[in-house]
Amino acid sequence: MNDHGPAKLSSLRPADWITLHARYTPGERCLVTGAGMTYTFGEINSRVNRLARALRAHGIGRHDRIGILATDSVDYMVLLMASMKVGSTYVPFNYRLAPGEIVTFATAAQLDGFVTMARYAEAAAAVDEACPGMRLRASFDPFGDRPLVADLIEGQPDDSDVDVPTRPEDVISIMFTSGTTGRPKGVMQSMRMLGVSTNVSLLDFGFRRGELRYTASPMFHAAGMGSIYYGIARGFGSLILDQFDPPTLLEWIRSGELTGALLMPTMLKALLDVPGIRDQEYPRLRSIVYGGAPIGIDLLRAAIDVFKCDFFNSFGAGTEAAGQTMFYPEDHLRALAGEEHLLGSIGRPMYGVDLRLCDDDLNDVPRGAVGEIHTRSETVMSGYLDDPERTAQAVVDGWFRAGDLAWMDDDGFLFLAGRKQDMIIRGGENVYPVEIEAVLLGHPAVSAVAVVGQPDDYWGEVVVAAIELVAGHRLDEQALSRHCRERLAGYKVPVRFLAMEDMPRNVNGKLQKFAVTELVAERYRPADRAPEQAGGGR
Repeated sequence: MNDHGPAKLSSLRPADWITLHARYTPGERCLVTGAGMTYTFGEINSRVNRLARALRAHGIGRHDRIGILATDSVDYMVLLMASMKVGSTYVPFNYRLAPGEIVTFATAAQLDGFVTMARYAEAAAAVDEACPGMRLRASFDPFGDRPLVADLIEGQPDDSDVDVPTRPEDVISIMFTSGTTGRPKGVMQSMRMLGVSTNVSLLDFGFRRGELRYTASPMFHAAGMGSIYYGIARGFGSLILDQFDPPTLLEWIRSGELTGALLMPTMLKALLDVPGIRDQEYPRLRSIVYGGAPIGIDLLRAAIDVFKCDFFNSFGAGTEAAGQTMFYPEDHLRALAGEEHLLGSIGRPMYGVDLRLCDDDLNDVPRGAVGEIHTRSETVMSGYLDDPERTAQAVVDGWFRAGDLAWMDDDGFLFLAGRKQDMIIRGGENVYPVEIEAVLLGHPAVSAVAVVGQPDDYWGEVVVAAIELVAGHRLDEQALSRHCRERLAGYKVPVRFLAMEDMPRNVNGKLQKFAVTELVAERYRPADRAPEQAGGGR
């Protein structure tokens, strides 16, 4: 906020969220740790202001870039908010990346500061060497001669709010994509994008004051930090756990404190597998948001039966375009009332999102036909870092192209058909892996699946399914093939099923298709065979 009275609604920035709640409801809880320590909005705003002053004391200001490599903590979120207040750009790194990858991204971002922790000493040393001009090197825990973030906070006064003039199109963050489909890209997100996407999500989810919500997605990910921004913007609390732990999360749900969560399907299944989860009801749990990967209908039914709360399926290119579609609680009820096929839908466009399905020539496809999802909204990125060519490919005349394929039914519900680069062309027929994956997830022996294409001399490509088996089951290719043939056209049935343990995933549990394809290629060498043996006919 500035010294000229209250800001107009149109001039409110994400940095002002914490300021406003600290002013009007300073005693309300903002962040809660797994150990039960509670920080109020007043306390968090104080820490944010003091850290913002420390950043400025180290020469970090508007448009400067701060790299962050650490696990989740209260002060991680404080650093994100402090960066907003001084107008700098934060660059959060996936802590599962190798040191060499971190250095590549840090160099590309041209960091002016870097905040990390002792467990990532190797990567930190490499970044220090690669970015010698950095003005700030700090750590969240004791680590060499790096100053502690906590000491930077304590060393500054808390006498007023920090306010640096900014513009809506100022880049607030650079986030490197998870790389589920290939080489990661540096996505530039503006203050406008963050502000609008947060407000739209709050409207569609219906979150309200007094809640305490948890996200299993880490803070370096758009879904992780975004979910906590919902609480900071709306004025409710967020639970921060060191890591996703099903029994610990269940205890928070049982306590009646937790009112909601964001979980990936694999995490939802792990939660349902906790002994005793069906022994009681959970009336304080208001909603569960899921997404990020296909979900089996049986798993979804079981979750709804156990928790009896609202369920939201959120879909979108979160890093580049935020939420795009939503399958709402009323849609789930409609599906459970008889239209079960809708449980396979990603819903309809969210508030403020214009959506088209287009062919390769950017023409709209008819209802029922598969096309690439194009969206237009105020939540689209500013572009890819130093990559105008890929930016131009992704954003065409204001329409964002994520490469996701889908078809729409007569009621406007969208059904994913996979990703454009994942599409398999077998003998001239387009095969969409997501359809086959949904069928295989319905088999009791399959816990996870990734369907990929493999080169074939006769068909061009054939269908191969990599699967993870449910504990206690063995691979039975004939049984899986029969299961598919009863539900799919012959040309869609995989010619090979490969059992794998711990298929490659990103930090949010999404299977990394490009990595699965490479693993399958190493294990599968198509042998010479007659056409009728290579997947059969229709």
